[in-house]
Amino acid sequence: MDVPLAHLDRPFDYVVPTELAEQVRAGSRVRVRFAGRLVDAFVLERTAASEHEGRLAFVERAVGEPVLTPQTAALFRAVADRWAGNFVDVVRLGVPSRHAAAEARGSEPAGAVEPGERAGFARYRAGGSFLAAVADGRPARAVWSALAGEDWPHRLAEAARVALSAGRGALIVVPDARDLARLDLAFTDVLGDGRHVALSAELGPSERYRRWLAARRGAVRAVIGTRAAAYAPVADLGLIAIWDDGDDLYDEPRAPYAHTRDVLVLRSAQARCALLLGAFARTAEAQLLLESGWAHEIVADRAAVRAAAPRVQATGDDVELARDPAAAAARLPSLAWRAAHDALAAGHPVLVQVPRGGYVPALACVRDRTPARCGTCSGPLAAPSRDARAQCRWCGRPAPDWACPTCGGRRMRAMVVGSGRTAEELGRAFTGVPVRTSGGDRVLAEVPAQPALVVATPGAEPFAAGGYGAALLLDGWALLSRADLRAAEETLRRWLNAATLVRSGGQVVVGADAAVSTVQALVRWDPAGAASRELADRIELGFAPATRMAAVTGPAGAVHELLDAAALPTGAQVIGPTPARGEDERMLIRVPRPDGAALAVALKAAAATRSARKAADPVKIVLDPYQLF
Repeated sequence: MDVPLAHLDRPFDYVVPTELAEQVRAGSRVRVRFAGRLVDAFVLERTAASEHEGRLAFVERAVGEPVLTPQTAALFRAVADRWAGNFVDVVRLGVPSRHAAAEARGSEPAGAVEPGERAGFARYRAGGSFLAAVADGRPARAVWSALAGEDWPHRLAEAARVALSAGRGALIVVPDARDLARLDLAFTDVLGDGRHVALSAELGPSERYRRWLAARRGAVRAVIGTRAAAYAPVADLGLIAIWDDGDDLYDEPRAPYAHTRDVLVLRSAQARCALLLGAFARTAEAQLLLESGWAHEIVADRAAVRAAAPRVQATGDDVELARDPAAAAARLPSLAWRAAHDALAAGHPVLVQVPRGGYVPALACVRDRTPARCGTCSGPLAAPSRDARAQCRWCGRPAPDWACPTCGGRRMRAMVVGSGRTAEELGRAFTGVPVRTSGGDRVLAEVPAQPALVVATPGAEPFAAGGYGAALLLDGWALLSRADLRAAEETLRRWLNAATLVRSGGQVVVGADAAVSTVQALVRWDPAGAASRELADRIELGFAPATRMAAVTGPAGAVHELLDAAALPTGAQVIGPTPARGEDERMLIRVPRPDGAALAVALKAAAATRSARKAADPVKIVLDPYQLF
């Protein structure tokens, strides 16, 4: 029943009238009367009899063709149970809205796919073995560390072709629309026209539903897409792959808040198909799959890694500090200036990565560095342009009369310099060189192979034909010092993704202390070692993925009411409360990984109890939260 109440998250029996017997099938959308009103519902199965002893109501109307398959229905149920959610919430994520016009159009079946070359994975140990397993229909599972500069869209397309040529389906998920556009071109190049569909939120509702139906009807057996494509109804899956699983875009913001990587891991186990997690970096979650023996590594030899990676230097290393003592404090030290100058002189563009967008996104008191905050909403104050007054980033109110609450001072300085001011400063330092910016609502897809300075925020770096001559990774401290469990992991991921855009023989300069382990992992191009250390630290401290955690957020009384009603597993640790947005509070519950399912059951049962009582204050339950605070 499409009723998002926890205590109603179960099947209900209805009688199918004779006149609808041909239209109502397993997987169909229907309209039924529930609690005195018509609601949408999904048919899970048709049976000859019901175990319900009372009187049954009739199905009122059939709506369109079936949208669920036995496989996707099982996946939706498993996701809802693992993350303490409702079946219909998962259906909303995985099944697009119906469009009758799209249903009326037929879907032309795609032609057969012939086997092709597999040379792309030959540079990696176990790469050929993995593709052989996909061709044989075996459920191989691997974590792929791509070489710097790797044409990963074509590698994924080649792996999908192996599955398709064996008569199986393929599902590939990427973080955003830019990655999807590259993957779409690669699939067309490798498979030919009409043999795959690309799903994303940017498509119009009708077109998205039409493409989704092509997969549901079996007209195409290859689906690529962004987050929601993880639930696409691909029949007889032979390969599931996800690119860059550490990207925060995979963190689902809607109930039941399941991370895309974990959904695909679950789906591959259900479908008994091959799974490939690929990236330039590596997450602690992927490392756990390796160390547990559940997955195997696809990596290149160190000689190949060193040959493919650009030269990386830190501005804070001993040699550079001896040459330029001011390098530790300068935002653009001489090393970075020389690298940019040499690349521009050679006719190549230079990538400049800065952690934040805007002009000056954070201000502080000149005297004691106390962060400047709005007197109305306590939001951070920022300077949107060179001559603009400070204003709140949250409510937009100007703050002409701001005074430091600690010392009473009225002068402010920049805490972090954004991409706008960085572009302005570089324009003055490199006169006559074009300066382009990419980030926010203006993200460049590609820049030409000619001298230019490209200032981009993490994740918005455009591609350059032939690669950048150099990359300057500025303000590394701003990334590394974030109050976040994943700060080091995310920083290395952002640096590696930017550095891999640099051409062979180019140079990468990172503005950070060379003694920091994350910087050393970048210098050595060692994401595996960094992930191993990160996982060991998480295990020692009892954080995910070593444990299962739940975050329960809401009004204080409602949170405590839910936890009092929950039969938590023995040994569960309740941490908190901590302040959340507004007047809400958050409690964390931590259990060993084997008790994760019991934790989900306990929280779901407690939520159902509150739902049945019609409790007024909502409580948000997130299993395995991507961000703890």
